[in-house]
Amino acid sequence: MYIFHFSRTLVYYYRYFYVYLHPNKHKMDKIQNIRNFCIIAHIDHGKSTLADRLLEFTKTIQITEGQMLDDMDLERERGITIKSHAIQMEYGHNGNQYILNLIDTPGHVDFSYEVSRSIAACEGALLVVDATQGVQAQTISNLYMAIENDLEIIPVINKIDMPSAMPDEVEDEIVELLGCKRNTIIRASGRTGEGVEDILNAVVERIPAPVGSSEEPLQALIFDSVYNSFRGIIAYFKILNGTIRKGDKVKFFNTGMEYEADEIGVLKMDMIPRCSLSAGNVGYIISGIKDSKEVKVGDTITHVACPCSKAIEGFQEVKPMVFAGVYPIDPTDYENLRSSLEKLQLNDASLTFQPESSVALGFGFRCGFLGLLHMEIVQERLDREFNMDVITTVPNVSYMVYDKQGGEKEVHNPSGLPEQTLIDHIEEPYIKASIITASDYIGPIMKLCLDKRGELIKQEYVSGNRVELYFMLPLGEIVIDFYDKLKSISKGYASFDYHVDSYRPSKLIKLDILLNGEPVDALSTLTHQDNAVTFGRRMCEKLKELIPRQQFDIAIQAAIGAKIIARETVKQVRKDVTAKCYGGDVSRKRKLLEKQKRGKKRMKQIGNVEVPQKAFLAVLKLD
Repeated sequence: MYIFHFSRTLVYYYRYFYVYLHPNKHKMDKIQNIRNFCIIAHIDHGKSTLADRLLEFTKTIQITEGQMLDDMDLERERGITIKSHAIQMEYGHNGNQYILNLIDTPGHVDFSYEVSRSIAACEGALLVVDATQGVQAQTISNLYMAIENDLEIIPVINKIDMPSAMPDEVEDEIVELLGCKRNTIIRASGRTGEGVEDILNAVVERIPAPVGSSEEPLQALIFDSVYNSFRGIIAYFKILNGTIRKGDKVKFFNTGMEYEADEIGVLKMDMIPRCSLSAGNVGYIISGIKDSKEVKVGDTITHVACPCSKAIEGFQEVKPMVFAGVYPIDPTDYENLRSSLEKLQLNDASLTFQPESSVALGFGFRCGFLGLLHMEIVQERLDREFNMDVITTVPNVSYMVYDKQGGEKEVHNPSGLPEQTLIDHIEEPYIKASIITASDYIGPIMKLCLDKRGELIKQEYVSGNRVELYFMLPLGEIVIDFYDKLKSISKGYASFDYHVDSYRPSKLIKLDILLNGEPVDALSTLTHQDNAVTFGRRMCEKLKELIPRQQFDIAIQAAIGAKIIARETVKQVRKDVTAKCYGGDVSRKRKLLEKQKRGKKRMKQIGNVEVPQKAFLAVLKLD
């Protein structure tokens, strides 16, 4: 008994000395030495290059080629970040060792859901602004997102080594935007490494440590996941409270599924296994999960034996902006396509899909995307990562259709429209768009927006000759080629951001494309009444160029209801059947031509017109 009391007293004094009196007491308190932060910016402001310099400076990795965090072939080819990338660094500051968990985020508006999930796993953010371009639309949008989540913002001016850099003017814009002091803005260069040490010191000094207790029941937020063909689904999480150890029995709160933590660890360039992870840490868990439906981004991981009382508030459900049908070229690949989309959805939570069928294309899926670039990336990833050859239909948006009995229906596909006689009116989604540009391009940009049935709300000068324009625009008008045209008009200097505002009544009609009298539902589209004839004519002309010639004439028609508004004909490929007739009576030639004519007529009745993938996306390239 005495020995027990004596040993307990020793433990007490040991803890008192190290926790309260030891000069390096902060080394003992692990959660105080953790910093979780992300990098947010407009597209092409140098986030990923700066992230590489941070990794290089902290000796986490040695830069060998290109950008290390953008490891997807698509990211390197296009020069954009598509996926958020989490990585852990270690940094010594004032005699203490700190663990820095960095998340590099995408900059394009189509991947803003990736940014929102990354922000939820952090306590601070580096707001990176290009010294040559200044504050742009997505800079402001991402900043507001970070402020809503109560993140500590560290402003960084990047690319100060560029000849066209204007750091003083950009500093004025940041001060006006954030209301911060000038000495809190860090000037840096992702290319030369200038200012990188200042950034790391600011991260340690300004960003607060995570709040949580290792003694509480386990609460870990899943903010991302990936599929590995050998190990199953790997979930990335941030621990708010508690400790997780290898071999623990854990439960996913919302799905109610129970697993064993086969492996846990931290994320560096590779996954580094650990025996345990406690509050404040960011890491991964492998539990041998094979079914993608069992892992939901935003779910909470807790212990089976001692569960937490409530789940962490997850993420808002993503609202798709653009819809398109995705169909396998080979109908037997339908189940493979479903499996591929489920695995892709693990890695890209903003992708939504549901089964649908088409008369022309058979069985496939109606997919929802955040924008046109997002749609292109998903199609490309299906091809490269899953070997899926697919046909993607013309993209469109969702509409609210009201019938004459007062009922309402949400329609994502023109083929889902009721009969024209039953429709009272159709409402389409409108967006509130923000465009930041130089004052030289105001005229052409206004014309572009007004041609797209836009309505100017206001304009205000940001600084110098930079102006911000606010428009109300129909979403259906911007999903096709608006962004490309905006970049062309402004010579690449205009930035664009938007959010859905409301639905408004509009004069919309269904435009059908017919091939030899048969409607191709995959090419049907909803368009404004004033644009229908012009649009139908351009579609017919484009399809005439793209559909290969057959041994019979192909009639391409655009129709509104029963009324044909445009027509083009793909002429048949002719064989000279009279070549073998040398002289003789003309009736011999007529007889051969009549025989050929009867054969072509029969062929036309049973012949199929193969529509190439390029034809379905022809609408995107219409000028």
